[in-house]
Amino acid sequence: MSDKTSTSAESSPPAGPDFSRGGGILPAIAQDAATGEVLMLAYMNAESFAETVATGRAVYFSRSRNKLWRKGEESGHVQIVKEIFIDCDNDAILLKVEQVGGAACHTGYRSCFYRQLTPDGLITVGEPVFDPKKVYGPKS
Repeated sequence: MSDKTSTSAESSPPAGPDFSRGGGILPAIAQDAATGEVLMLAYMNAESFAETVATGRAVYFSRSRNKLWRKGEESGHVQIVKEIFIDCDNDAILLKVEQVGGAACHTGYRSCFYRQLTPDGLITVGEPVFDPKKVYGPKS
């Protein structure tokens, strides 16, 4: 056996996430780059991932609308990507972001994880940053 490290394609690290593992879409976690707070969980496909890498702004894939979702395109609450991490199985994405506008959640909260499960049920532990009806209209 040789002491040299192999440089073949088989031993090279992957170039990015393996979208074939998730049927074309993978979970993507957005985390505040400064505080570590988990802001949201969304999904990405190869196209949204490529656009995120190219632009430095978070772009997700909306499963309900079956199209790209450029975070903040309606609210102005964009996510500027500071770092991207891929998990050990190449099937989950972590974006460390700067959350512009104060809220990541479409319900008006900073984080989508603003409710905590207690023995008495779910309680709201976050404070709303904006009124979604004023940002998105009455259908929210």
